[in-house]
Amino acid sequence: MSLAPRAVLVHRTTEYEELLARHGTHGQAAFFLSSRGRSIDQVAERHRHARQALADVAAAVPLQWRQSRVERADLDRFLFGPEDVVVVVGQDGLVANTAKYLSGQPVVGIDTDPGRNPGVLVRHRAPDAAALLRAAGSPRCAADELTMVEAVADDTQRLLALNEIYLGPAGHQTARYRLGPDTPDAPTEAQASSGVLVGTGTGATGWLRSLWQERGSALPLPGPTDARLLWFVREAWPSPATGTSLVSGELERGQGLRLTAESDRVVAFGDGMEADALELTWGQSVRLGIADTSLRLAL
Repeated sequence: MSLAPRAVLVHRTTEYEELLARHGTHGQAAFFLSSRGRSIDQVAERHRHARQALADVAAAVPLQWRQSRVERADLDRFLFGPEDVVVVVGQDGLVANTAKYLSGQPVVGIDTDPGRNPGVLVRHRAPDAAALLRAAGSPRCAADELTMVEAVADDTQRLLALNEIYLGPAGHQTARYRLGPDTPDAPTEAQASSGVLVGTGTGATGWLRSLWQERGSALPLPGPTDARLLWFVREAWPSPATGTSLVSGELERGQGLRLTAESDRVVAFGDGMEADALELTWGQSVRLGIADTSLRLAL
């Protein structure tokens, strides 16, 4: 007998909850904000909207389904199952934070603050959750297959991301490494920079786009479902020992970009999740390219 689907509701701590955790009470948090010319009212209202949306989605889960909840900070310790239907209740970025821990499960994005969020990934509203869950639990669930980027280190460490993967120094120092295509006998270049960014079409609305605009790049930005990545080196430094000729490019399926660390510590993290990073040291290398896994975002 096959298991009934499990609805996994992903949410994150609200700004209001963070204020209470820091200041203890509503009154103390309100005083803190008022002393800086801000009111707690809007923060508390957004909190109420977020919690009401989470409650509405939970109530819409079919009775025969199982149900679980996971907070953003616990995603790296949560075990998703193949029968899960993942419901992200929050902002667009929360979908990206969740995507790296999935392996083909359908995702429904619920916007808790319409008009404030762009709604690129959280496309739906809480009142529509019941119909969306039934559709997502169907074998013929209609979904966009969003391209993801992966980094695979030579010691088998693997990292997935929906928007982008950043490789660079752990702090604000300069990273030293060797960069080039992941093909036999391909030319490589020793570089010193503040890091390398490899992004997808979904990430082309964020950090990747800012680098693309800054460079005035002629490379067309990919779409979310395009099997194509763009990469940029940030602030490459020319010197007698380091070059700046390989600072941008694109990767199609089957193509890779290889980075070999030539400094004590280089980190790689995806979609801003710095706490869940790969670490490379002298001589270690990592390959970046299109992941076999994609995010199934329900329509």
